[in-house]
Amino acid sequence: MRIIKKKTLIEFWSEYPDSEQALRQWYNDMKNSSYRNFNDIKQKYSSADVIADNRVIFNIKGNKYRLIVKYHFNRQFGYIRFVGIHSQYDKINAETI
Repeated sequence: MRIIKKKTLIEFWSEYPDSEQALRQWYNDMKNSSYRNFNDIKQKYSSADVIADNRVIFNIKGNKYRLIVKYHFNRQFGYIRFVGIHSQYDKINAETI
């Protein structure tokens, strides 16, 4: 699966270095997988939440951080829409970001 906007992850872990390993692991898993649907993702990431508009919310580093990705399974890509700490997450609308 192709992940768009890796730069968003890099910028985030530059500010929050303790997130780097977990985000790299997530990125490498996505890049080397071909998830066909949300159920495939849920099998690997049981704490992930599926929300409106083909988005999935991932808990990163033991739920210290949140990552929102919009998926297009038929084209095999995910677009990173948000990564942040909980106080940042609380200020956004996860379904429209």
